[in-house]
Amino acid sequence: MTSRAKAPNILFLMSDQMGAPVLPIHGHEVCQAPHLEKLADSAVVFDNAYCNYPLCAPARFSLLAGRLTPRIGAYDNASEFTADTPTMAHYLSLLGYRTILCGKMHFIGPDQLHGFEERLTTDVYPASFSFLPDWEKGPGWISSGTDLSSVVEAGPCVRSLQIDYDDEVEYFATQKIYDLVRDSDERPFFLCVSFTQPHSPYTPGQEHWDRYRHDDIDPPRVPEIPYDDLDALSQGLYHAHGRDRHTVVDDDIRNARHGYYGMISAIDDKIGRLVARLDETGLGENTVVVYTTDHGDMMGERGMWYKHCFFEWSARVPLIIRHPDGLKPRHEPGVVSHVDLLPTLLDFASDGKHGFDLSDKDGNSLWPLLSGEGGTWSDTVICDYLAIGPCTPCRMIRKGKFKYIYIHGHAPLLYDLEGDPDEVNSLAEEPAYADVLQTLEAELKLDWNPDELDVRIRESQRRRRLIARANGGRELWDYMAREGDDKRFVRANLVDSTKRLSRFPQVDEVPPDRP
Repeated sequence: MTSRAKAPNILFLMSDQMGAPVLPIHGHEVCQAPHLEKLADSAVVFDNAYCNYPLCAPARFSLLAGRLTPRIGAYDNASEFTADTPTMAHYLSLLGYRTILCGKMHFIGPDQLHGFEERLTTDVYPASFSFLPDWEKGPGWISSGTDLSSVVEAGPCVRSLQIDYDDEVEYFATQKIYDLVRDSDERPFFLCVSFTQPHSPYTPGQEHWDRYRHDDIDPPRVPEIPYDDLDALSQGLYHAHGRDRHTVVDDDIRNARHGYYGMISAIDDKIGRLVARLDETGLGENTVVVYTTDHGDMMGERGMWYKHCFFEWSARVPLIIRHPDGLKPRHEPGVVSHVDLLPTLLDFASDGKHGFDLSDKDGNSLWPLLSGEGGTWSDTVICDYLAIGPCTPCRMIRKGKFKYIYIHGHAPLLYDLEGDPDEVNSLAEEPAYADVLQTLEAELKLDWNPDELDVRIRESQRRRRLIARANGGRELWDYMAREGDDKRFVRANLVDSTKRLSRFPQVDEVPPDRP
C-alpha cells in the first residue's frame, strides 16, 4: 500500500437488490450496465462476493459493522441496529474522516446516524418495528403485504416512488461532491450513496424500458421447480411470497425481468454520472471508489422471486473496488463477503496502520487479494437467514467450490458451484460427499447454536410485537431530512400498496387469482 500525503477519500456506492449474476461484468448477455463496465475496467472485480444476509436491513447492518448478523441481533427487517454497535463510519471518524450518508440504509431504532455525522436524505423505509415476522404463525405467514403483485403488475411508468427517491439521492450526492471540492474542511471524506432501485416493484421509466427489445429478454436459466421437489426454505418462501395465490405466466416473467433490467440501467446511469462528477472535479485522483449492493433478486429462477434465500441470484453480490494507487484491473476469484469491507476500508484509510482491535469482527481485509501480494485466504463466507418463510434458523457456508445450506430441522443442501453453477443437483445425500458435508456443517456451527438462536429470535419477536402494538403505528424514530417526507415514502403502511399509489400512470391492482 503506497504511503500518501493525505488519506484517500472513499466514495461508497450501493444499489438495492441487484445481484451479481444479472450484470454484464459477470457474463450476463442481456442486461446493460456500461458505466459499471467502465468502472470495472480500472478496478478489481470480485467474482465470488456474497452478502452476509439476503435481506435489506440485516445485510446493511452486517456490512457496516463487519460482523455476522446473529452476533449483533440483526434477525430481520424489524431488528434494531443498536447504538452500541461500532460501524465503519465510527472507525473512519476516529481516523479523521468526514462521514456522510446519502440515501437508503434502513436503520431500525432510535439511532439514525450510526457514526455518520451528516445524513442528506430521509430513508425510503421506516425505522420502526413495522416489518416484523411472526414465527409463531408458521411458514404461511406473509410479511408487510409482500406478494407477487410486483411481478404481475410489472411494466414502464412515468414516475414511481423509486424513481422519485433515487433522483433525490443523486441530486444531493452530486451537490455534496461539488461542496466537498469547494469546502475549506480538508478532512478526507467517506461518502456513502445508496439507491433503492432495482428493488421491486419492477417499474422503470419509459426511457430505460426502451433500452431493451422485449423479445430479447431472456427467460430464467432454471425453470420453476415443483413444490414437492423444493427444499424446506424454498417451500416456506413459496407461501411467504404468495406464490400459492398468484399464477405467474411467461409474459409476467418477461415483463418483470424487462422492468428489472431497465431499473438496473437507470441506476447504472446514475453511478456513471456520480463517478464522472468525482473525476471532473479532480477528487477522483485521491478517492477509493467501492460499488456493491445489499443482496440480489431471484428474478424467476427456479420459479422464485425477490431475495430471502442462499441461491446465487439472491446471495451473490457485485463488488468493484477502484483505488487511486492504480490496482491492476482484473477479476478476482477469491470467495469474499461484506464483512470483509470494514477492515479493508480501515486499511485504505490508514495505510494498514489504523491500530484498532478488530478481533470481534468476522471479516478480513481484502488488501492481500487487491494488491496481489499473495498469502493465504480462507475462501470461506457465512450467510444467515432468520426472517419470513421457513420460520427456523438457516445458514449457508461457501468454502472454495462448495456451498452448504443448513435449514434447522430439515434436510440440508450441498452444491459444487464449479460443476453445477445453477445449483440444480444437491449432493447432500450422495455418500461420496459425506465427509465434505460433515466438515462444512461443523464449520458452519462454530459459535452458532440454532436451538439457542431460535429461542432468542422468538423472544425478540414477542418483545418487539408488544412495543409495536403500544406505539400504535406511530413512527417515532424516523430521520426526517425534509418536512413531509413521511408522507412520500414507505412507513407503517404496506410496502406494495404505497408503491402502487406512487406509480404514474397508475395501473389496476391484479388481485390473487388463487385467494
